[in-house]
Amino acid sequence: MKKISAVAINALKEALSTIYWYKSDMRSFLLAIISDNDLLTRINWEEYKVNICGNLINYMQLHEETYQKILLKLITEIVKINDFSHLEKLEGGQEKARKARNAVNALKENAMMFMEQQQKQEELEQKRREEYEKILRNQEMKKKIDEIKNEYFLLISSDDPQGRGFKLEKIIKALFELFDLDPKASFKITGEQIDGAFTFINTDYLFEAKWTKELVSIEDLDAFAGKLSRKLENTLGLFLSINGFSEDAIKAHTTGRKLMILMDGSDLMAVLEGRIDLIELLYRKKRFASQTGNIYLRIHEIMQNFDKNI
Repeated sequence: MKKISAVAINALKEALSTIYWYKSDMRSFLLAIISDNDLLTRINWEEYKVNICGNLINYMQLHEETYQKILLKLITEIVKINDFSHLEKLEGGQEKARKARNAVNALKENAMMFMEQQQKQEELEQKRREEYEKILRNQEMKKKIDEIKNEYFLLISSDDPQGRGFKLEKIIKALFELFDLDPKASFKITGEQIDGAFTFINTDYLFEAKWTKELVSIEDLDAFAGKLSRKLENTLGLFLSINGFSEDAIKAHTTGRKLMILMDGSDLMAVLEGRIDLIELLYRKKRFASQTGNIYLRIHEIMQNFDKNI
């Protein structure tokens, strides 16, 4: 901990003892700032002001590791004072006000540099804490994604379509939850087809997935588009086909109103391998579809343009 300079401490004593003429006013000021009862009980209010201020600040300086925050708060509140009319009304008030004003300015000159440095140090410490917390979050995120990835790898070699579809449902839902996409509890499975819903950038999406040997056909996308058309107008869709889509299906749904974006197993693997996060993937697919009309932006195209505007 960097300590307040002796010059600034002396300036604080001088300013505190001059900003109020009456001891009762100074007492009210100190009681409004200091809430530490042990510290307040050390004050002998029968002493002269200069002794009260000197003894109090000397004690806090001696135990600065405990009382630095109070010292800084005192400095901060005193340097804010720019109205000395309460002194000017007194006998010899102009001189009392001049002396107090000079003392406050001296405190400001000697203490503010320390306080600015202190603020910068606190900002750096806060930034370090945030970076450290970010690293911890990323480590935890990576750990959970690795767990999901390992479960997915086990499915690839599975020869049980029904069981594979059920487990894929759990994997997709866990992945969406991890990225705060608010997957709805209505996720369900019929054979190898998964239906569900989630929210992305304040838009509701229906979700459907298929894991079949054949490429997803026009009929599959037509059926999904039919579901979307029966929802509210701003509802969109995300269709995941692990093994991809037929060219006819892509072309057919690239014309007209764009109701959905498409995702395949390569996209899913890129997320599970940490090459891109799910939010970035969806954002780029959605933006590409809005700008070009193409609802099927492939992962290799995304990675080629990762640092460019699509």
